Amino acid sequence: MGVVLLALDHPVVSSLLPVVLLIVVGFVAGKMKLIRQEAVRDLTNLVFLVLTQALLFRTMCNVRVQELDFAPVSLYFAVAAGLFIAMLLVQGASSRAAVIALSGTFSNTVMIGIPLVGLAYGQQALVLLFTLISLHALVLLTFATVVLELLSAREHSAASAGPTRHPLQSVWLAVRNAVVHPVPMPIMAGLLYAQTGWGLPDVVDRPLQLLGNSFGPVALVLVGVTLANASIGANLRGALVISAVKTLLHPALMALVGYAAGLRGLSLTVLVVAASLPIGANVFLFSQRYQKAEDLVTASVAVSTLVALVSVTLAMSLMALLSGSV
Repeated sequence: MGVVLLALDHPVVSSLLPVVLLIVVGFVAGKMKLIRQEAVRDLTNLVFLVLTQALLFRTMCNVRVQELDFAPVSLYFAVAAGLFIAMLLVQGASSRAAVIALSGTFSNTVMIGIPLVGLAYGQQALVLLFTLISLHALVLLTFATVVLELLSAREHSAASAGPTRHPLQSVWLAVRNAVVHPVPMPIMAGLLYAQTGWGLPDVVDRPLQLLGNSFGPVALVLVGVTLANASIGANLRGALVISAVKTLLHPALMALVGYAAGLRGLSLTVLVVAASLPIGANVFLFSQRYQKAEDLVTASVAVSTLVALVSVTLAMSLMALLSGSV
């Protein structure tokens, strides 16, 4: 019994277990038809168009651009972008491939990253993680949205029998659709508001906090509901490959590039651990919204969360050994 309690107190287990349990709750609810498949699309819209908006806007309202250290996190995004492009090219550039590429690069930095890094490395490490989180959705989701819109426009033009749209017009429409989008809009609005220094009135901040706090649990329950209706067996192999890319290849690349660029100590450790985290629920919402690779992404979110029990522990152990030898 004492060994079990000790294992549950481990930072990796204590951070990942609630995520696994929320997915299981959704899975059971889906199997028991408490949440029917017909309702998933509406619930996805609720999470994507309401809860996500509150979370992103409130997060960015607390960001002071002049106080952020962009050097380490810019390296993180360079690695993620490189991996994203490589996955896209390997699979053949398509909107479906873009969603899968996002699965290999977008980490669950909030629900898992914050408690994990806080427990394992303390307040100083959280400062760097919060800097990463403040830009994580803005950079990766906006980048993925632009790519998705460009590829979707190309696919639409190829399928259409009408006159071919000029490439520059396609680019303009894709960029416009990416900016006027449920993800970048609240991020940019929150960032602009933060620079005024006014702060959010309590009467506004509290509802936003409640809505934002609901994002993670509801999104993960939805993953479980979708999982209950998905053909996991058919997607297990693909989910294992994507999970290996996300939780093993991504942190390995981050470690190599970071070390080569001169990052050491806590900064390198936090970024490598962040890269080793499982797939974030935002990718599931993206796949649902664009209706691309939905079953595969759903399975990948669940599988990567289980694989992360090993991969995150491995990343933390190796970084501790590397820090000790430097």
